[in-house]
Amino acid sequence: MAPGFCKTADYHAQARLRLLRSRQCTIDACFGDLMAQSIDYEHRLRRVSSRQNARVKEARRLFHEGRTNEEGEVAIEGVHLVEEAIRSGLRLDTVFFSESARERAQKLLPQLSSHTELLLLPDEVFASAVPTETPQGVAALVRVRTYSFDDALSPRPAMVVISAGLQDPGNLGTIARSEEAFGATGILLGEGTVSQWNWKAVRASAGSIFRVPAVKVELATAIGELKSRGVRVLATSAHKGTVISQTDLSKPFALLVGNEGSGLPKDVLAHADEIVVIPQSSHVESLNAGIAGSIILYEAARQRSAR
Repeated sequence: MAPGFCKTADYHAQARLRLLRSRQCTIDACFGDLMAQSIDYEHRLRRVSSRQNARVKEARRLFHEGRTNEEGEVAIEGVHLVEEAIRSGLRLDTVFFSESARERAQKLLPQLSSHTELLLLPDEVFASAVPTETPQGVAALVRVRTYSFDDALSPRPAMVVISAGLQDPGNLGTIARSEEAFGATGILLGEGTVSQWNWKAVRASAGSIFRVPAVKVELATAIGELKSRGVRVLATSAHKGTVISQTDLSKPFALLVGNEGSGLPKDVLAHADEIVVIPQSSHVESLNAGIAGSIILYEAARQRSAR
């Protein structure tokens, strides 16, 4: 074999060896960085073993009461809702992880601010604070935004749902989710309406309630104010009224949604400018409030996109 050929082959073999060593060093460095990050995140977790810990007690109380506390915090549960709160730009004051959810913690920790308090709880302590029977092992205390009446009407043209005594949190959450999906501007919460921060409402909204303006109002005052601003007030009926496809929903409107059992009070219904109906089989008595509201919001979005 020619000497020149041996030297060339030896040169290429050494080059390949140097490349392999370089790649191995890069892999080792990346692995080392990941391990360092994992250890750093683990150091942020503070172990709490008592059910009487102040933050654990506060989470338990807010889940039970379904409202904000004096600091504007609400309690939420589940990986998806915590990620939605982060995506919504909300401040997470405290995040709780159960021991069995440590892998989920590794996924969420890089997304959390260095100012967020991170608590690691025994499974039984975590379960004592949250309302679900099969918890995911992640919960949080989150500071939510407050909105004004004007926020619920912007941007124009307004597309608002007025809850007149809606008590099923699942229906309220469904409406909030549909509002965001179809470009509605807000929800007005009248007397007797379940809190938008009820944990079942938050879960049913899939995080939309963090972004859709929801404002508590006195119904009579709110309806009067809406009309003074040129917003038509609509009410729904099971089988009689103007079919929604024949109603002009491209202009500002507010849709009254009543209690699941008793419907709209007569004194509230009397303020409606128009009664609308969703075409449906006569074999079905009525649709539930969440579905009916969602269909009308979809029809409004369809009409507006067509113009």
